[in-house]
Amino acid sequence: MMKCEFPIGVCTWSLQNDLTGVTSLLTGNGLSHLHLDVSAADAFSAAIKQHQWTVSSAMVSFPQEDYSTLDRIRETGGIVPDAQWPDNQRIAHDAIQTAARLGTPYCSMHAGFMDHHDRPAYDTFCARIGELAAAAQSNGIMLLLETGQETAADLRRFLEDLNHPALGVNFDPANMILYGKGDPVDALQVLGPWIRHVHIKDAIASPVPGEWGSEVPWGEGDVPHAAFLQTLQAIGFDGVVAIEREAGDDRTGDIQLAIDRLRVKQDG
Repeated sequence: MMKCEFPIGVCTWSLQNDLTGVTSLLTGNGLSHLHLDVSAADAFSAAIKQHQWTVSSAMVSFPQEDYSTLDRIRETGGIVPDAQWPDNQRIAHDAIQTAARLGTPYCSMHAGFMDHHDRPAYDTFCARIGELAAAAQSNGIMLLLETGQETAADLRRFLEDLNHPALGVNFDPANMILYGKGDPVDALQVLGPWIRHVHIKDAIASPVPGEWGSEVPWGEGDVPHAAFLQTLQAIGFDGVVAIEREAGDDRTGDIQLAIDRLRVKQDG
């Protein structure tokens, strides 16, 4: 393990946006950053002011998303489904405006699967993300796309195609493994210029191509932790790392374990 030199935060949805639980973790560990589920902005607003927390980013998700299998999330993820686009367009614009009101510089999302081989679908994807990036820019923030649903090379190609100054990356190393999209340390180097925010999450790859890997507590999976943190420093990342836990029977305990492991340098 390598001691983390970046500010550490917690993703509120990891605890189902339980204000009491999030408050206990942050205050008990002397932390002041949170990656806030935008749907919980009203519930958390008073506590954010009271404790002087920093919202490192807001996060928006979409109601039709189905993560039961890789095939289902490919069909339902993000802003891709045409039938849901009018509703999701409104949801995303509202989230961007909420993020701006919160004073956070970023609004993040899973944009959905991009398909470079289907030109009409890819053009539609580019147009939708371009519109949302323009909305973010007009509100003085950036739109961050979370990694995992495509390779780092494909995401970089998309970012270069769009070439929008208000578009960046929320990097999640576990998602690269869960989706089977490549080595997270290599991906950092490919996407470095766009990375603005990072998730601390770990996973074990599936032995079966096309099936989900397994999320595990930080330090117990396939993410090479020391190399990951070292590479973040090497690419010049200077943002917040937010702990995310979306599985397991003791999320509070697993987040606490991640905090402890990030803070203590261990040999070996």
